[in-house]
Amino acid sequence: MLIRSAPGDAPRSPELHRRLRWLVVVVAGVFLILIGRLWQLQIIRGDEYYELARSNVVAERFLPSVRGKILDRNGTPVADNRPAFHIYVTPRLLDDAGAARLIEILRLDPDEAARLKERLAVARQRHPGRAAMVLEDVGRDRRGLVAQARLELGNGVEVRDEPYRDYPFGTVAAHLIGYMNQPSSKELVDLEQHGYDSSEFIGRYGIEKEWEPFLHGRRGIERFITNAKGEKVDDPSKDDLIQGPKFEAPVPGNDVVLTIDLRLQQIAEKAVKSASAAAAAVVEVDTGRILALVSTPSFDPNVMTGHLTRAEDDRMKDDPRMPYVDKTLQQHYSPGSTYKIVVAGAALQDGLASQHEKLGCQREYKVGRRVFHCLGSHGVIDMLEAIQRSCNIYFWKLSERVGIDRMAEVARDFGFGAPTGLGLNSEVPGRVPDKAYYDKAGGFQIGNTLNTATGQGDDAVTVLQLLMAYAAIANGGRLYAPQLVQKVVAASGEVVAEYQPVQRRRIKLSAATLDVLRQGMWRVVNAPGGTAYEGGRSRLIDIAGKTGTAQVRSVRQSEADRSSGDWHPTRAHAWFAGWAPAFEPEIAVVVLVEHGGHGGAVSAPIARQIIEGYFTEIKHMPMPLEPPPADLLQKLKKKAKKP
Repeated sequence: MLIRSAPGDAPRSPELHRRLRWLVVVVAGVFLILIGRLWQLQIIRGDEYYELARSNVVAERFLPSVRGKILDRNGTPVADNRPAFHIYVTPRLLDDAGAARLIEILRLDPDEAARLKERLAVARQRHPGRAAMVLEDVGRDRRGLVAQARLELGNGVEVRDEPYRDYPFGTVAAHLIGYMNQPSSKELVDLEQHGYDSSEFIGRYGIEKEWEPFLHGRRGIERFITNAKGEKVDDPSKDDLIQGPKFEAPVPGNDVVLTIDLRLQQIAEKAVKSASAAAAAVVEVDTGRILALVSTPSFDPNVMTGHLTRAEDDRMKDDPRMPYVDKTLQQHYSPGSTYKIVVAGAALQDGLASQHEKLGCQREYKVGRRVFHCLGSHGVIDMLEAIQRSCNIYFWKLSERVGIDRMAEVARDFGFGAPTGLGLNSEVPGRVPDKAYYDKAGGFQIGNTLNTATGQGDDAVTVLQLLMAYAAIANGGRLYAPQLVQKVVAASGEVVAEYQPVQRRRIKLSAATLDVLRQGMWRVVNAPGGTAYEGGRSRLIDIAGKTGTAQVRSVRQSEADRSSGDWHPTRAHAWFAGWAPAFEPEIAVVVLVEHGGHGGAVSAPIARQIIEGYFTEIKHMPMPLEPPPADLLQKLKKKAKKP
């Protein structure tokens, strides 16, 4: 059946209607897609594309701030800044071929080339339009090479003259001061939120790390219009693309003033120079202010700050003496006989012994089936002589009366078993064993008590802990928190913060008990037969102290180990802890020679040298003249008798 159209109408078919409808749908769909894409580009991602376009026109140049100095107590810079040349690369203006050519032009070694590629990759990922430092402190020769190749390298490479961290005294106080290097890509995620740039260095160790927020300062920024070649142009019509001020001046960091006396630090480092591995620390007994802190072997912060090669890093990591470890804070050791203050103090305080009580020593002391050996056969002696001669048997007998838990209580009161609070280099807490400790470790035995009393069991102390404990004995029982920073000063000279001495507590030992300990320790150094009489006695000033020889193995050393006179893992640790002047104390000193042997022969002379250096070089006390040799005196006497 045919459908008839009205007069004048063209005949229409259902197929034509269907096609027209599909055409309308397709056209509408296309328009919807275009409108959606336009919405996405201009509304949803408009800011992103605008920023991308703006970044191709607007450049930002970071202006480095001058990092604050680290000064000793007398104002001498131990960490300073010097001018240096750094190579910067703008990633979007330098492709891989250009980077390879730059490496070739500068004749970079494999370590330097790897460092450049790594930093360039991070910069490309984070801010391809922003210049990033890829090589630091390159020197004048390499600066000249970049200048010569400027036309070849283009605007993507430039050399900037900027301040660079400098450590004028090299390895002196290196563990204390620390060093710097660039942050990793992971660290930058957080650091950029605090105003850091990938080209900036951050503190990695010591004061540089712990006082980073004070030292860092704030970078400046210069914003300007560039052309397609990355060249700076003056185009006022595009100034509205610049977000924020065109120039923000950098703000310098604050100076950190230490309690350290650089002169004494150098004296102490010279004193321990003969030891392969050692630590020394000096503190004012009446304030807790640290005057010197030495750990050796050491490293050069100038090398660590941007110039460390992989070979040198591997060599230091493989060194069994561990030069990267701060031996005053990050390592704990068996204290040997320096720990006898704990059992002696507990016995006197609790009335379990008196300074006049005499006990016998026949070199051997049998407990159950075990036989403990003293260093000598001291006969019948009182407490003062036991301290003087470091008689193990005397203190083993006292420890049986006191008990291990009471010793642990007194040890903790002295500050052992917990960080001192210096807040530097991840200070370790040490260890104070008690009965519960040994019960968990397999069962308590009376031998644990005896070993603890003489610092040969599981006791573990740091050099700084021992220093503060002996300073407390010297000053009458005041245990101070060690202090390393005296004040923080702004570049304008304004004091931002100043820190006063902090007394943690008073040791729970009476004045009479402490007096007995002080008398015994005076005899250690100044009475014949004292363990430090030969090595620690001074003609300049009276020193009081205690030696320690902490065995690290129960096996007998080989003759080769004993005679080598050098560092060996089977040799005992040599200790000396004391103060001076003996009866009007000013400073306390602790010296540890790692695997050095006998404390009286090895560490006491080093401590004496440090103390004498303090009083002659710092306090300007005249050193007495050397007495004439005995044979010369005899000749002079004979000559005087002749008519």
